[in-house]
Parts: sequence; C-alpha cells; structure tokens
Amino acid sequence: MFAPSQHDVRLFFCEAHRKHRARAPLTPLEALAADWIAEHPEYHDDLAHPEAAVAASYTVEEGRTNPFLHLAMHLSISEQVSIDQPRGIKQAYELLARKLGSAHEAQHEIMECLGEMIWKSQRSGLPPDGEAYIDCVRRRATR
Repeated sequence: MFAPSQHDVRLFFCEAHRKHRARAPLTPLEALAADWIAEHPEYHDDLAHPEAAVAASYTVEEGRTNPFLHLAMHLSISEQVSIDQPRGIKQAYELLARKLGSAHEAQHEIMECLGEMIWKSQRSGLPPDGEAYIDCVRRRATR
C-alpha cells in the first residue's frame, strides 16, 4: 500500500501547481490536483514555495486551513466518487451537488462527513464506518 509522508504529499501538490503554471505535462493525478488547486487560489502562495510548505505548521490556533489536507481530501473524495467506494457515495455526492448547485461545495460538505468518520475511527480504534459516512452525506443532501 502506498503511504506517502506529509513531506511527500506537500511536495506533490507544490509540484503539480508548478507544472500546471509552467504548462508542463501532468500525470492524471497531478491534473486532478491542479484542477482542485485552481479552485483554491487562496492556497497558491503556499504552493509556490515548496521549502516553506514542507516546514509549515497549520494549527487550529492559527485559524488557517491546512491547504495540503484540504486538497488531499478533495482528491480522496474525487477518487471515491469515481469508483463509487464506499458504495453509494457517487449517488449521494450527485444528489448533494444538485441540491447545492455546486460540485465544489458538495465536496466541502462531504469533507465534514469524511473528517467525522476518520475522527470517530481514530477515537474508537475501529475501522472507518463507510455506512455512517454515506448516511451523513445523504442527510446533508436531503435536509
């Protein structure tokens, strides 16, 4: 299983941003990352400085979102939707995107559910509960 380090993830996004700006060829994953990066211009300065990005600490006390965690969650959700795993995420995502009128905003809503699922799994020591995750997304789509 591929388990990139924090350093690797940050450099991946910085490199995808650099290559996109330079109009250099991108791998399919870099192209997907570049699309999400384009949706978040507030992160461009962070991504333009790889050395600082690797060294940065994004704490709750600073009041800033970790751009690398945020972008990685976008990639994760995009992959989940593309393969409908966990089963039902694609339909729930599409329903939420229609309700909100924005695929991007739907992903942000799903991030809340994904974060909650991961947090509960870490606290309980149990595997992530995919059904609870899908239920959370469905509730957001139908409320």
